[in-house]
Amino acid sequence: MTLPTGTVTFLFTDIEGSTRLMQELGDRYVEAQVAHHAILRAAFRSGDGRELRTEGDSFFCVFESAIDGCRAAAQAQREFSRHDWPEGKPIRVRIGMHTGEAPLVGEEYIGLDVHHAARVMASAHGGQVVISDATNALVGESLPAGLSVRDLGMHRLKDLSKPERLFQLVIEGAPNEFPPLRTLESTPNNLPTQLTSFVGREKDVEEAVSALRRTRVLTLTGPGGIGKTRLSLQVAADVVGSFEGGVYFVPLSAIRDPGLIATAIAQSIGIAVTANRSPAEAVDEYLRNRKVLLVLDNFEQLLPDGAPAVSRLLQAGPEVKAIVSSRAALRIYGEQEFAVEPLRTPSVRALPSLAALSQYEAVRLFIERAVAARHDFQVTNENAAAVAGICERVDGLPLAIELAAARVKLFSPQALLSRLESSASVLGIGSRDLPSRQQTLKGAIAWSYDMLDDAHQRLFRRFSVFARGGSLEQAEAVCGPDLDIDVLTGLDELADQSLLRRLPDYDEPRLLMLQVIKEYAAELLEASGESDEMRDRHAAAFLALAEVAAPKLFGADQRKWLDRLELDHDNFRAAFDFSIARGDAQRALALGAAFWRFWHMRGDLREGRARLDLILAMPRASDDDASRARGLEAAGGIAYWQGDMPGAEKYYDAALEIARAAGEPRAIANALYNASFTRTVSERDLPTGRRMLEEALPIFRSLHDERGNAQVQWALGQSYFRMNDNPSSVVALDEAIELFTRLGDRFGLGWAHYVRGALAFRMNEPSDAKPHHEQALRIFAEADDVSGAALVIGGMAGVALLEGDRLRAARLAGASEGLEVASGAGLAAIVSEQQGWRPTGDLTAEEEAARQEGRAMTLQQAIDYALSADVENDHLVGRV
Repeated sequence: MTLPTGTVTFLFTDIEGSTRLMQELGDRYVEAQVAHHAILRAAFRSGDGRELRTEGDSFFCVFESAIDGCRAAAQAQREFSRHDWPEGKPIRVRIGMHTGEAPLVGEEYIGLDVHHAARVMASAHGGQVVISDATNALVGESLPAGLSVRDLGMHRLKDLSKPERLFQLVIEGAPNEFPPLRTLESTPNNLPTQLTSFVGREKDVEEAVSALRRTRVLTLTGPGGIGKTRLSLQVAADVVGSFEGGVYFVPLSAIRDPGLIATAIAQSIGIAVTANRSPAEAVDEYLRNRKVLLVLDNFEQLLPDGAPAVSRLLQAGPEVKAIVSSRAALRIYGEQEFAVEPLRTPSVRALPSLAALSQYEAVRLFIERAVAARHDFQVTNENAAAVAGICERVDGLPLAIELAAARVKLFSPQALLSRLESSASVLGIGSRDLPSRQQTLKGAIAWSYDMLDDAHQRLFRRFSVFARGGSLEQAEAVCGPDLDIDVLTGLDELADQSLLRRLPDYDEPRLLMLQVIKEYAAELLEASGESDEMRDRHAAAFLALAEVAAPKLFGADQRKWLDRLELDHDNFRAAFDFSIARGDAQRALALGAAFWRFWHMRGDLREGRARLDLILAMPRASDDDASRARGLEAAGGIAYWQGDMPGAEKYYDAALEIARAAGEPRAIANALYNASFTRTVSERDLPTGRRMLEEALPIFRSLHDERGNAQVQWALGQSYFRMNDNPSSVVALDEAIELFTRLGDRFGLGWAHYVRGALAFRMNEPSDAKPHHEQALRIFAEADDVSGAALVIGGMAGVALLEGDRLRAARLAGASEGLEVASGAGLAAIVSEQQGWRPTGDLTAEEEAARQEGRAMTLQQAIDYALSADVENDHLVGRV
């Protein structure tokens, strides 16, 4: 479908009272709905309209010609008025139209004019067609016979825009008399005019309106810049027709004395206060018999003493309600808190298509504000990733997004993102008609920070050392105990004040500081002189976590501990960065030694290699032989999984040299075991590799080290495999499988099953190879072990080839290649010749297509496909 650009006419429809009709008609509502859809679509086609989407009973359509849009709307209303509806209960459809320009992103129009058309429709009654002044200017003198327009006067729509003139399309053959429009003029109010559109948060508005129906006080909470005020205004505008006594906005940001709350309310409503009664008494008297909604904005600085004043308002009249925006809840009877979350942002790691990008609220807001700043701004394939990155970088905070979008006058999105990576100060100043605290992001955050006492300010600053959040236990270790308040209680208070976010979807309580707030807090921490001490505590805490987790990455809780490390990956990065920057080689080595298996299993080999190379080159990295040996072992392991056998051999041999010099048997046996792999797997020096294992085995046995014994049996099985001694390989691998099973070592068991399956493959026994491969893959899937999955799936490709299913083999081989490339692994390519299959160019076009489908699979898709019992070639292609 080719969509028109430039000046177009947007048409929105909705069924009036659809919920009531659904209840009245029951099963017959579906029949009525089918007729409704058919009538609208026939009308749209008659005017060459393009239907863009439907949501429930609503339609959104676009026309190149405003005249065509009016003809289509008139045809629809005539057909609705004469249709024979079930049980004589007609569907009444309201239609609104507005003409303007809107950026087209993919197949989605966004911008103020789209929102405006929807609000024009919302002002209409069932059976009525309302058009904007812009549409009327194009059609007023050119309408065909049977159509005319009626001036309905000046109105403010519920998007809180400035008043505009609206018109009704008068249609011969359809009803033409309706009540007054559903606009803000229908109810007394002082809701301020907004100069920009309200973008996104449709679900938030719907949920907040629903909550307001059930409660007397709805408190919108969140940090500065998240959009509490704008959301409260939009909710108030949407329910304005339900409060015939009036809807009144009461700004409180300049008030510090709770005794002045009643005065501010009286001024906003326009209540006269005489000398013989107090403002509170005058407000109580006014509210007593009225259905009124008060929007109390920026209440936080009045807490806790101001909360009873809101309770008094509720007692003044049974039909009085309040929407409160505050960084903290009031904690009064009858209150419901509504936490305002950041806008949804796309992931820059899995960037959606250009067409899908505008479905994210944060991106829509950025585009609309960018177009307002520079009329020719467009989102393209070239800058889409940068736009997504900007929105993610500022955590979806509306104020930050608006400030960023205003900068497109000076910077391209790519250049802006580059500057944001180093500092949020590039966002600068926003609209000068906003309160000063909202003109800059720093001002919005400082507004909340300044209201904390000294102890809470200190805790706030200290928590900034956490990268992407931390648990309560970690925060207590890092931020305490030398505070004048209990750390856990203080963190809870900071969360109540919206300076921290509670993350509910975790097994243990976890808190997050949004990035832009974190930067502000970090600046204050640096200025306080406590930064180095807090970062040192932070690095020590995460070294302790890594060392606790390291031995648990092999057992039944492997997935749990890998996920735990994944959750704090950014904190570990911060710990590495601080240790390296400070020249603390011993801590950096200890971190690398404890953490390297995470890099290996979760496919972050490139990062691990770069960090370990940097650490081993630090000036004091040779001060302690034992620490250096552990670091060398970690670097050797990363190099091995990258397929860099010369590099791995260099590291492993250096570790072995240190172990022999120290004379500690367990260290010698472990170093021999590691160093053997570079000789055996790559077949660089099979005899030497085997001799190393034969030297290590009796040492482990003398130490009664069952795990060491199991590891050597597995390695010997691999060695015999490479030497084509199949019987010896079977014996060693089967013993390793038995030992790893008894020990509960899932990691070792997975690898023993993998090599045992590879052996069966080489012996041309696919029925024996398959269960071993499947068992290995299930073990690696439990842990999201990318490196292991890449190897096993490559082996399974070889089995599929043996079975004659070349398409499945090609798809599995492609999946193995794709996982290997994504993780930075290189081992699969080395072992594929004997232990699996890697295509070498002899593929048909169909097989090459299957291979490319495999390369595009995610880890989970590849695992699902490899373990699928149904091996028809196209069974799972749809998941790719």
